[in-house]
Amino acid sequence: MLSLVGFLLVLAIIVLLLKGKMSPIVVLILVPSIAALLIGTSIPDLKEMIGAGMKTVSNNSILFIFSIVFFCIMSDVGVFDVIVDKLVAMAGENVIAITIATGIIGIIAHLDGATATTVLITIPTMYPIYKRMGIRPQVLLCLTACAMGVMNLLPWGGPVARAATVLGIDATGLWLKLIPIQVFGIVSTITLAIILGTIEKKRGAGTTLKIQSSNVEKSSEELDPRFKKLLPLNIILTIAVIGLLMVDILQSYYVFMIGLSLALCINYPSLKEQNEKIKEHAASALTISATILSAGIMVGIMDGTGMIEAMAITLTNIIPSALGRFTHLIFGFLALPMGMLVGTDAYFFGLMPPIIEVGKAFGIEGINTAMAMLIGKNVSLMISPLVPATYLALGLVENLELKDHIKFSFKYLYSVSILMVLAGLVFGIIHL
Repeated sequence: MLSLVGFLLVLAIIVLLLKGKMSPIVVLILVPSIAALLIGTSIPDLKEMIGAGMKTVSNNSILFIFSIVFFCIMSDVGVFDVIVDKLVAMAGENVIAITIATGIIGIIAHLDGATATTVLITIPTMYPIYKRMGIRPQVLLCLTACAMGVMNLLPWGGPVARAATVLGIDATGLWLKLIPIQVFGIVSTITLAIILGTIEKKRGAGTTLKIQSSNVEKSSEELDPRFKKLLPLNIILTIAVIGLLMVDILQSYYVFMIGLSLALCINYPSLKEQNEKIKEHAASALTISATILSAGIMVGIMDGTGMIEAMAITLTNIIPSALGRFTHLIFGFLALPMGMLVGTDAYFFGLMPPIIEVGKAFGIEGINTAMAMLIGKNVSLMISPLVPATYLALGLVENLELKDHIKFSFKYLYSVSILMVLAGLVFGIIHL
């Protein structure tokens, strides 16, 4: 009975999230609560389960609020603009240099973990150059997607926070284990940029300039002179925050609390300016944090009622024992297409928990399965038809449809996904 209710609960969550008729917050709170009451869970027991679930997500939700606002402010004051402008200037009219610059700009732009920001920095900056050089826009979107997926492994990125929520661990602790994979992913993005640049050059890109004017349209407004003077200090602050996260001597959310406080004091000294900046970026920060907190209710209920364990037993009886010890790798290799089809919340909060329990039944640690599924899925972000950033990116280029974007990018991004899972094995991050 528990197993059946658990599978129906997961199915209901996935279907409702796919249909997009309700907010993930509504789905993750109401559906598990109704399921718990239907199987006869008492109110005192429900209260205890919810409390236990919320304890597992509180640190990560606080991390999200402060980290997103911090990086949005750093973007506003031009910390990333100077690097982007120099990369564009260095690339000049060299096709391969342009594709490499695209990958690097996407990586830098996604330091704040916000998909819309990455798209709005990378594509408007590079698209006029691509048009001028005759490089296909599919290349631009593919490299942006790859860079975004790799950088989404940061602790304030949605996938890591969601996986950490399911595991009941700190997102920064999970990220520290994933750093070698992220470095490999960055190298893979640059390598892909070289490959695609070479292909475009062979196709004739750069041989005949499409626009005779040498002036490339700027993607951003001129930076306020006040922020230009403060730029070195803001760069030092950004590096210091990331450095403190890597050495892991303080709670990650406290690091961002201090970082945000200093950023506001340095750049917006008046109370009015500080309040306006916080309000400007609060929506994106609170939406993701609220989703994480809502997931805590789902995790608490599914774990407390025994649904996850019952579902795992059912799946364990179905999977052939010879394949059982490779459960995490099987789902790691299938992660990108699954992630494309079900979306982020459904993937992490619907599929991951029962698969983790199946892995445990075959002796695979939960974190091992979660990392394989996380690494494999991450670069599917901007080729999923369920992600708004995909449509935002398509809207910024001319005459490119979703099917053409997916058809071009899928093979390259899936190759990066597989290589990253294999790299996890080689580095000893994922264990056989």
